[in-house]
Amino acid sequence: MIILPAIDLKEGKVVRLEQGDFNKETVYSSDPIKTALQFENKGASWLHIVDLDGASEGESRNFDIIKKIRNKTGLSIQTGGGIRSINDVEKLIEAGIDRVILGTLAVKNPEILSDIIEKFGSDKILVSIDAHDGKVATSGWKETSNLKVLEFAKMLEQKGVKYILYTDIKRDGMLVGPDFKGLKELKQNTELKIIASGGISSINEIEKLNDLNFYGVITGQAIYKNKIDLKAAIKKVGDQDS
Repeated sequence: MIILPAIDLKEGKVVRLEQGDFNKETVYSSDPIKTALQFENKGASWLHIVDLDGASEGESRNFDIIKKIRNKTGLSIQTGGGIRSINDVEKLIEAGIDRVILGTLAVKNPEILSDIIEKFGSDKILVSIDAHDGKVATSGWKETSNLKVLEFAKMLEQKGVKYILYTDIKRDGMLVGPDFKGLKELKQNTELKIIASGGISSINEIEKLNDLNFYGVITGQAIYKNKIDLKAAIKKVGDQDS
């Protein structure tokens, strides 16, 4: 299982939000590149970057910083936030991004999702399923659709999606543990490679996800608050991309 430390960018700074609330923000660093290098030095092979400004406003606001992180580290990078078109995806892939995260676009324009997968391949695309009371949220978590999580996941699988990221919004940034029930339901009913996110608070939870054979796990708040030693966690699970 791969462990992806998270960098959430807002106005060029590394921040964490509680439950996706932009009014509950903690700034952890004004130097995202330094933060990424620290993660790499601790043994991370992948990095998860979210452009919060982009997610909220519908267009990328931190592209230059993301590109600098790409150029100054050897990390594999997945990133999302504000990606609303094929051109947005192409721009990131041309900049060297390994996997582009789609959220709102996949919900509101599923026909474009099919075109994107056809053009770039399923290995380059990850769809983020952000859950709020069992429904899929969009637009930086400010809107909730009528789509049920499992129904949406099955639709994605039919369209050729290979990777998904599942986040329980109520748990995100709260250090209360991931939504094991929701994660297991997705795993039992699809063949998707699932990355777990939201609420990760301990190495024990990471080990449990690894034992359940999940593809990956994202951890942010727990690292920044020293609840999880990233180097020790990677050593525990091996950080294998399969």
